[in-house]
Amino acid sequence: MKNEYAVPCLFGLEGIAGDELRRLGMENVRVENGRVLFSGEERDMVKANICLRTGERVLLVLAEFPAKSFEELFQGVCHTHLERFIPKDGQFPVKGHCLNSQLMSVPDCQAIIKKAASKRLGEAYGLSWLPEDGTKFQLQFAILNDRVSLYLDTTGAGLHKRGYRPVGNVAPLRETLAAAMVLLTHYRGREVFLDPFCGSGTIPIEAALIAMNRAPGINRHFAAENFPFVEKTLWKEEREAAKNREFHGDYKIFASDNDPACVSLSMANARRAGVDKRIVFEDADAPSRKFPAAEGILVANPPYGQRMMEQRTAQALYERLGRRLKTEKGWKQYIITSEPEFERYFGRKADKKRKLYNGMIQCNYYMYLGDMAKGRKK
Repeated sequence: MKNEYAVPCLFGLEGIAGDELRRLGMENVRVENGRVLFSGEERDMVKANICLRTGERVLLVLAEFPAKSFEELFQGVCHTHLERFIPKDGQFPVKGHCLNSQLMSVPDCQAIIKKAASKRLGEAYGLSWLPEDGTKFQLQFAILNDRVSLYLDTTGAGLHKRGYRPVGNVAPLRETLAAAMVLLTHYRGREVFLDPFCGSGTIPIEAALIAMNRAPGINRHFAAENFPFVEKTLWKEEREAAKNREFHGDYKIFASDNDPACVSLSMANARRAGVDKRIVFEDADAPSRKFPAAEGILVANPPYGQRMMEQRTAQALYERLGRRLKTEKGWKQYIITSEPEFERYFGRKADKKRKLYNGMIQCNYYMYLGDMAKGRKK
């Protein structure tokens, strides 16, 4: 049966997630602010969970309706066919958010949706009391501009939780954002790749997964694996199909940090991800390190000042980095930072830049294509 699914994304990543879904063969992909929608069967949901790199989770759309009052919210949920998905013993906790709507109290909306869902399911199963001692079916809602979207979460822990990073460093970069940063460079494993501020190793690990075409969710569990309406065999089949799509090349991926503890943490995370043989980790200071080749792709998440260092110290680092990277004309350079005057300190205007969010921090992704790279495009 065809359903509608929604993939919430970090702001700025919607278009990238939409492209991913199209490459995965999903139908009717629509990109909106904060989410991407697609149509599909249960197998498509399974495939999206296992293979998506830049989406945050896969939500089954249960209903969408207008609501400016608690009564309209209650009736909208009551008219939703929840019994198609939630069995009589299923747990169905509710969480969500509201924005620019008449209904802005999240706790009150949670209570109303829970009450309405209980009424609908109780009537459907002929029960005055629901035990809720079975499988968990997480209901989510979003109320935006007085329009309600009601979802069933098929993912569980967010898709950014690949399982290889149980502990991050002081300012970890979310895996979905790191993957998007790599995808925006069009890196596919052919060029030399370098991250000179590797931290907990997220960027080079995601680069290795992309180079190998390894599905990021191939080794983790998803909430919908426990749903009775999803065939158990689909998960095994899609994991096997994803494994058969992997590449096994000789990749030149380098990563370094001036903190030995970060390098050790990165190496441990790479081992957990199964890509430690694909990445060369080094102790090195980014502005003074030796480059491993005349040409390549550099992706960097240097300290922002507001998070790990004093702002002036970070700005001085950008100046040193800019002077060093100016001499590496064969390298395409991609740098994310929240520093609004980054280009001035770095010493060059970016060829392109894109607004991205690192958590709640608004950043720009500065793209320097390099003389050789630009020459090849002419």
